[in-house]
Amino acid sequence: MASTKPATAGRVRMSALERRQQLIEVSRGVFAERGFDAASIEEIASAARISKPVVYEHFGDKESLYAIVVDREMTQLMSMMTEALTSDRPRLLLEQAATALFDYIDENTDGFRVLLRPHPRGDQRGGTFGTVMREVADHLTDRLVVVCKHYNYPVKLAPMYAHMLVGMVALTGEWWAEVRRPSKEQVITQVVNMAWNGVSHLEREPTLVTKGHP
Repeated sequence: MASTKPATAGRVRMSALERRQQLIEVSRGVFAERGFDAASIEEIASAARISKPVVYEHFGDKESLYAIVVDREMTQLMSMMTEALTSDRPRLLLEQAATALFDYIDENTDGFRVLLRPHPRGDQRGGTFGTVMREVADHLTDRLVVVCKHYNYPVKLAPMYAHMLVGMVALTGEWWAEVRRPSKEQVITQVVNMAWNGVSHLEREPTLVTKGHP
């Protein structure tokens, strides 16, 4: 853990904007490792090689700084996901969604870990990552309405299908973020393989074996 004593030697002069961006980046790493409650302004200041008052000058308090970090990561992830979902072909949609999420995890690991942590206000159902994934599912629903019409599936089931598919990708992404095996491309391929083989063989009137049906 970083020392809480501010390091003034070798401090680099920055503009206000540069300092703000530096503090956001530094605090993202501290929050990812320590969580909101355990992280301290002292740690963030020390890691940025400045004094505590500078942090307060830019952000006011720890919760405000944390909210900015979370909002930036949510915006980044949501942007990557929604921009990726461009196809009306179901298999390609799966590949686009999975690739966008795994690219975000790979390129923004600290940000992803921040999103996975419980929100300090405790008022976001399922945490911030869950919030983003529900928004992605809502966006995917619009695409799946077109797919359902094309394949003659009930359009009213599109929101459910969207949440199923996003849930599969999201949970696998959480797992892969920790283990990093197999490779990103291999995991994306297998997620799409499992999801697509299910989607491509959907029964239009499915039944449950446990309810006595064959």
